[in-house]
Amino acid sequence: MEHDNASPDRRTARQASRSFDERAYLLANPDVAAAIVRGEVASGQDHYFRYGAAEARDPFNPDLDPAGQVILTTTAFAADAAHLTHFLETIIISRSGGIFIVGWIDDSSSALERVRLTAPGWRLSIDESSIARVRRADVEDALGKPIAHSFGYFGFHFAGRELGRTGELQVEFFTASGARAECTCQVRMVEDTELRDIVLQYLAEAHHFGNQQIKAIACVDRMIGGQLVNLNTHITRNIVAAPYVEWFGNPAARPKGSIIVCLYGRAEYLFLQNALHSGGAGIEDYEFIFVSNSPELSERLLNDARASSLLYGVNQGVVILPGNAGFGAANNAAVRASRSDRVVIMNPDVFPREAGWAAKHSALLSARPASETRIFGVPLYYDDGSLMHGGMYFEIDHGLSIEGFSMQQSQLIRVEHYGKGAPGEGSEFARPRPVPAVTGAFISAERQWYETLGGFTEDYIFGHYEDADLCLKSMERGVAPWLQDLHLWHLEGKGSTRRPVHEGGSLVNRWLFSTRWGGMVRDGLLGPHPTHDLLKI
Repeated sequence: MEHDNASPDRRTARQASRSFDERAYLLANPDVAAAIVRGEVASGQDHYFRYGAAEARDPFNPDLDPAGQVILTTTAFAADAAHLTHFLETIIISRSGGIFIVGWIDDSSSALERVRLTAPGWRLSIDESSIARVRRADVEDALGKPIAHSFGYFGFHFAGRELGRTGELQVEFFTASGARAECTCQVRMVEDTELRDIVLQYLAEAHHFGNQQIKAIACVDRMIGGQLVNLNTHITRNIVAAPYVEWFGNPAARPKGSIIVCLYGRAEYLFLQNALHSGGAGIEDYEFIFVSNSPELSERLLNDARASSLLYGVNQGVVILPGNAGFGAANNAAVRASRSDRVVIMNPDVFPREAGWAAKHSALLSARPASETRIFGVPLYYDDGSLMHGGMYFEIDHGLSIEGFSMQQSQLIRVEHYGKGAPGEGSEFARPRPVPAVTGAFISAERQWYETLGGFTEDYIFGHYEDADLCLKSMERGVAPWLQDLHLWHLEGKGSTRRPVHEGGSLVNRWLFSTRWGGMVRDGLLGPHPTHDLLKI
């Protein structure tokens, strides 16, 4: 809780101020107007309560107001900072200028508008567009205010450059009424990846009034989402800049295709993929490339690749990244290391349902028109034989959240799978045809086309929506993805580990995908029976 440590004269000046005339104050004090232009103070009110009162500048209060008459003014009442109850819990700054601030403030009578941070050599103003509000039941209890007001807040900004180490920051809070409070806070310095994960976990676990999903997305929809994407992109580019690549086996001079498998948290899938795919007709024409987002698994992966190449004769490469670059960036790095004109993106928990799937894949490329094979997916099946994936389509969730007297709407794209859970014997959902999108669990693409599209978009955090994004980029350029007659197993969700930080990443990704592709989806790609011209056969 903040206390008023101002001098008696300053407290008297504040208490004497029943209203404030901004225009008159600036006309009488042109040096203050110039300071506002330079960005040194926010307003005349800001200057008066910080400096002007102590300098005995006139706040232009009327000596006498007529009794019983409401006087309309264009200026706000400047409340005393002593009544602005708040607590700043933490400020965390990363190496490349990510700034995360968390705390609570009782602004139930006048909304928080801006927070200003000042450190040696820099300062930052974070306005309400970059401040997310969350429910804090502990603060409600402490203040004795069981009202539907989000006392908690967190803000995030990515400067994109090193700010230098600082032990302490001055922090100022400004509300709509002109109330102001300030404090100092010790800064915690972390690496960029740690800060990203801290913010994402906080986002995933925060509580809100009303619909939790809608409120969480609303937090992202403020500038926080874009700032997080910028930080993640910065991290990703550093991770994939110089991968370690090692080859095993006796690779052919020019393989027909490169099967790319992204690993995270589970090393055993490299050996399983070798064991279950080896021996199948046509697999000798392909190379495997395992790309790891878990650097702690590096030694085991290299040893397993060496051993499995000797045991099963599979030609393969291992791409080691020094951190988790996410699904999209890791696959892109593996594509750059590949040596064929065809790339097959495959999840680690996808296995052959037909022993000769690789030969069938090669024959399909020769037999079908290029427009049907430039980018395609395949039917995937659960271990009980039911269909998991027969292509993907898009729906829009219309959400409504009510808090107090305000209502908040959201429209978010949802990706659905054709025939999910249908009996495996049916052919309705597994038949070859153009579809709006296919899952990243298995995507076969002409390498040149993949690279023309820019590969997977690397803005998405960790994983989710890159596959649908890639397919829509292809449709945007006039080529629809297809579903082809090739069948594999998929043990959905078994190929990696998942933590709360990944849930935070999924929130950001769904917001990003909906923002980026909402217009195109609504224009002929909505629902299980889309009307887009590219999908007509």
